[in-house]
Amino acid sequence: MSNSQIDRIIFGAEELFLTAGIKSVTMDDIARHLGMSKKTIYHFFNDKNDLVIALVEKKLKEDECQITDIINMSSNVIEEMINMMKCSEEIFGRINPIVIHDMQKYHPDAWGKFQQFKAEVLVKTLEELLTKGISQGFIREDLDVKILANMRVNQVEMGFNSLIFPVSQFSPWKVQYQLLEHFNYGVCTLKGHELLDKYKSAHLEKIS
Repeated sequence: MSNSQIDRIIFGAEELFLTAGIKSVTMDDIARHLGMSKKTIYHFFNDKNDLVIALVEKKLKEDECQITDIINMSSNVIEEMINMMKCSEEIFGRINPIVIHDMQKYHPDAWGKFQQFKAEVLVKTLEELLTKGISQGFIREDLDVKILANMRVNQVEMGFNSLIFPVSQFSPWKVQYQLLEHFNYGVCTLKGHELLDKYKSAHLEKIS
């Protein structure tokens, strides 16, 4: 198998999915978009569902590496939160909520992999972050880290629910940003608030 061909097909499919959702994009559309024959795509993927699963696996692996990099480059929990926020802005700014809906409804295997990643990686990582933040004095000691970690991870999914936040009325990134802000300031001590404000101000100065 040609890894470069596989990556090219996955990337091309991702571009179309992010624009139009998964359900409305056909294998013919992907072939036209890439300027290759549909036969070539079927050489690597059995069907669109197989392609969606491969895309999800690739993105989750990238997300896990990105999370690890953020943790390694941050000097404290508050800096981790800000770096996660900057990373989230890039990701959420380009996600079409229809993709989440289509994956959940039409591609249960891919959705299951996302749910597994959410439970085994995202929740666990956030639990560790909050526990570390308590020891550093930036996160409140009275929190149940398991409850808060699960709540926060599931907030992200809720933010893409078009029944709660219709795209015609809400920007997906603004919804995610508000939920993240609410969480960050809710879990921090006064010491954490001061550092959070400091990092946020520095970040806003850079992008203004």
